[in-house]
Formats: sequence, structure tokens, C-alpha cells
Amino acid sequence: MEPGGLEWLLVPMRQLVSWGAAGAMVFGGVVPYIPQYRDIRRTQNAEGFSTYVCLVLLVANILRILFWFGRRFESPLLWQSIIMIITMLLMLKLCTEIRVSNELNVKRRSFADFDLNYFWHWSKFTDYVQCVLTFTGVTGYITYLWLDSPLFVETLGFLAVFTEAMLGVPQLYRNYQNRSTEGMSIKMVLMWTSGDTFKTVYFILNQAPFQFSICGLLQVFVDIAILLQVYLYSHYPQKPVSHAAHPASTKAL
Repeated sequence: MEPGGLEWLLVPMRQLVSWGAAGAMVFGGVVPYIPQYRDIRRTQNAEGFSTYVCLVLLVANILRILFWFGRRFESPLLWQSIIMIITMLLMLKLCTEIRVSNELNVKRRSFADFDLNYFWHWSKFTDYVQCVLTFTGVTGYITYLWLDSPLFVETLGFLAVFTEAMLGVPQLYRNYQNRSTEGMSIKMVLMWTSGDTFKTVYFILNQAPFQFSICGLLQVFVDIAILLQVYLYSHYPQKPVSHAAHPASTKAL
């Protein structure tokens, strides 16, 4: 068969692969949180998962959406941010409900208190929603005022992807504090690593803004560091941290 005769088959195959890669970008980012969500719901214990991971991803994806208004990148990356924001809100809702139900006689803390000592340790899911909406409104207004500045737009894009690159740092630090990875879903971290590797390759091949590629590589390095913690703490157990140093009201980050 002549090479030209295969065009009718190769073109739709390329299109199919392109759609598959786009779909993986949109929904692949939330897959790692499915086993963690199920584990938390099954055990009714959220202490092994740092909700600061949710904070990092919410900030990163809100900034990425704002960056899109200044420099239009591929639609799958935009939809990925929207899906991730919804997923993180669902994770926050579950973790907050479980943490509060396990606490006894703890004073209610709310976003309206503006107490930095209890930032991101509030008692109701609605407080987190208020914080996210406030952040979105303020950053959105600033972006609107400076949207014509290329320097501001590029800086915004860098902050968005750099913040996301720091995704694993709260979990990395939490593991270090506890001298253990108990309660953390290893499946989640493995999916982080594979997903971030795929995402970084996708950025490079599709010539996404350079901020995406650089920070994607950084994110992969952080994932590998967490996997090294899993190996270290499982083969060389560390002395556990005293629970008195981590009361229930503050341990569940």
C-alpha cells in the first residue's frame, strides 16, 4: 500500500492520541487523590493528609486561571485547573468534617476571626470557601489592573506554576515531623510522580510557557524526595514524635 494511502488512517489516529493526551491532562491530576479520599472516608481519620496540599493547589490553580487571561495557553491546562479546584474543595470538605467530628470541646475558629494562629485550621468548610473567594477576588482585581503589563503577566504565570511545584512540600515536611509516612497514601505519591512526569513531558513537547516546564521538573524532584522518605522510614524506623507535641486540634494540617 502506498504511503499516501495510509493518511486516512494516520490522521484520525493522531487526533485520537491528541485527545487522549488532552484528557489525561485534564483529569489525570485529580486521580492521585481518589485513593487518599477513599482512605480518609473509610478510616474516618484525616491526620495522614496535610490540608495545606489543598491550599497550595487552590492558590496555584487560581493563579494559573488568571494567567490564562494574560497569556492564552492550551485549553486542557485551563480545564485541568478548574477540575483541580473542585477536587481540592471536596477534599477540604471531607477532612474538615472528619477533623471537627473527632475534636471535643474545641472553640470554633472561623475565617472572620482573622487570627493568623489558626489560619487554615477553621471549624467549618464554609470558612475555607470564604477564604478562597476572597483570595480569588483580590488577585482577580489586581490582575485586571495590571493585565496590560507583560512583566506582571509573566510573573503571575511563574508564581502559579512555582506554587504548584511546591505541592509536595507540606507532605514532605509533615512526614519529617512525624518521622513516618503512616497515614499517607503511597498510591497517591506514586500517582503524583507518574502524573508530574507525564505533565512535564507534555509541557516540553507542546512548547508550553517555559515556566511550566521548569517548575514541572522541580515538582518531580519533590515527589522523588517523598518516595525516598517512604523507603527511609519503612526500612530505618525513626523515633516517633511525642503526640503531646501535636494535639489533635493542630496535628491535622
